[in-house]
Amino acid sequence: LAVGWGSGALAAWATFPGGCELVQSTVDCTGRWLSSVPGNLRGDTEELLLDDNTIQVLGNASLLMYQQLRRLSLTKNRLELIQPGAFLRSQGLHVLSLADNVLFTNYSLTAAALSALPALRTLDLAGNRLTEDMVSVLIWNLSSLESLSVARNIIMRLDSSVFANLTQLLELNLEKNYIFEIDQAFEGLQRLQRLNIAYNYLPCVLEFSLTQLRVLNVSNNVIEWFLALESDDLFELEVLDLSHNRLLFFPVLPRQSKLHTLLLKDNEMSFYQRLPNGTSLANVTVQFLLIDGNSTNITTVSLWDEICHSNLSSLQLLDMSQNQVWYLPEGFLAQMPSLTHLKLNQNCLETFHLSEGDPLAMLTELDLSQNQLAELGAEVGARDVLPNLQLFNLSTNRLRVLPPEVFTYTRKIATVDLSRNRVDLCPQPAVAGEEESPPCVDIRGIETLTHLSLAGCGLRGLGGHPFQGTSLMYLDLSDNHQALSGDLEWLQDLALTLRVLSLRNTSLSTTTVDFSAFNGLVRLDLSGNSLTVFPTSLSVLELHSLDLRDNCLPALLMDVTRTPLAKSLQEIYLSRNPYNCCTLGWWDALQQLEGLQIPDWQEVTCSYASRTLSPRALPEPVLRSCRWQTADLALLYLVLALPTCLTLLVAFAVVFLMLKQKLLKMVKSRCGVSNPY
Repeated sequence: LAVGWGSGALAAWATFPGGCELVQSTVDCTGRWLSSVPGNLRGDTEELLLDDNTIQVLGNASLLMYQQLRRLSLTKNRLELIQPGAFLRSQGLHVLSLADNVLFTNYSLTAAALSALPALRTLDLAGNRLTEDMVSVLIWNLSSLESLSVARNIIMRLDSSVFANLTQLLELNLEKNYIFEIDQAFEGLQRLQRLNIAYNYLPCVLEFSLTQLRVLNVSNNVIEWFLALESDDLFELEVLDLSHNRLLFFPVLPRQSKLHTLLLKDNEMSFYQRLPNGTSLANVTVQFLLIDGNSTNITTVSLWDEICHSNLSSLQLLDMSQNQVWYLPEGFLAQMPSLTHLKLNQNCLETFHLSEGDPLAMLTELDLSQNQLAELGAEVGARDVLPNLQLFNLSTNRLRVLPPEVFTYTRKIATVDLSRNRVDLCPQPAVAGEEESPPCVDIRGIETLTHLSLAGCGLRGLGGHPFQGTSLMYLDLSDNHQALSGDLEWLQDLALTLRVLSLRNTSLSTTTVDFSAFNGLVRLDLSGNSLTVFPTSLSVLELHSLDLRDNCLPALLMDVTRTPLAKSLQEIYLSRNPYNCCTLGWWDALQQLEGLQIPDWQEVTCSYASRTLSPRALPEPVLRSCRWQTADLALLYLVLALPTCLTLLVAFAVVFLMLKQKLLKMVKSRCGVSNPY
């Protein structure tokens, strides 16, 4: 808490009876099981935090001692009543949070108490089970309010009477209610700049006319239409969030606005000027019948033509992902010269053409993933197509080749994702009987490229120098079963720059693959392969993360803890390998390494006599059996032979002693004749 107050003078801490803590002019009594406001705190307290307690009533005398109070928070109590005189001595209160209580029970008396706060700027009434009528009563005399939250209540319908007196309001939060109709509820809020109506049940937004509004969030409703008022007035709108709705058409936006962020994710949008069956709806119009009291207004709208009248020159981020767009109308992107982020992923696009007519000179991120792209076109010599592009996501399409010019003028391209396309890298090895090599993607010489994903591309027999002239730091080759050809010679151009390498599920089985040249690697994924022996070349690397899951490893190196790898390793994944329960010395050694984490340690198992056991708690019979199996055989044989040898030696000694005299006589009788000298 002291850090949150910045680097001012040394904060003086104090503890009051009941556990409240003081930092400068803030008293924190959060979570102290208080049933009332403490009366023994400092009188010059400016901020009082009483969140997460059991206070039910804020009485007339509760705050008499705190006349300097500026901020009061009573979130998550059981507050059901604020007596009318509770704030008479705290009229300088600026911020009041009453969220997550039960104020609906005595809202009229609480309203009388709030009316005594002429300087109140911020009020949070979220989560109090309030209806629109209750809200209207509670805020009726709060004309000084600048920020109001009535989120998570049971508001259903709003009209012009609810917020009529909030002439200074700048921010209004209405999310997570049950609002299905709004009838001119915001027309009198001339200073309103931020409006949040997300997570409600609005079916449409028609004749949007809040010219002063800067941020509008109507996401997570059931909106099918968004129509701005036909006017040449300048709208201050900068951010419009219509994501997670049921929009059928691109929204009809204000003709003049300052819009820089337009979020349309997860709708049902498409363009209908050209349909897949060859028909056209270019001249089809829709009529909206607007009935207001005794007056009737008919608005005629063209399905596509309206967007041509909107000035989108300031738009920087356009998110149209998760829709049903299968083509972009001609000139659509040309209206957005300031666009920096374009997200069209998870649509139905079959082609996407880059041309000088849609310059996209400022575009830094283009996401076309998860479409049905079979062709990516680019005009030859189109020098101004993607000059500032940094991230290009083309994953999960049907591409087999990219235009050779597509990266020619992308001087800043850093990340390319081609995963799950049927592409090959150039150069391709010559195939006997074929005059021309198959189509391929050439990334050689792209000096700015640092991140490349080729997962699931069906790469076959990589060779040559496909990464020559690049400075890749991240390379994903996972799910390419035929990509590796026994060695990593084709990766040598990246030996000095590569930091992250994924070879997951690449049918890697040989232990002769040498990783020692890749001194800069910090993350290596070898999961999902058929490794039967831990690659010894890994021992010299200074990896931070190593993934060995789903292999055929019976054990790791016994002396792994004495290698450079052990000193640098921070996490290792080991599960789903057939480890031998009797050779777990490496497991015990890993447990002793300081700073090493094994995130999947609960899933690591070992095998013993067709049984699957946890290496953390092996049964004693298994341990004893393993000791016999792993004992030194020479010593074992010596121990077994020693009793036999001793028995034979004793038997020989006994026999010798019993037959000693007879043997001596026999020797003398045979050798008793003296020999002449």
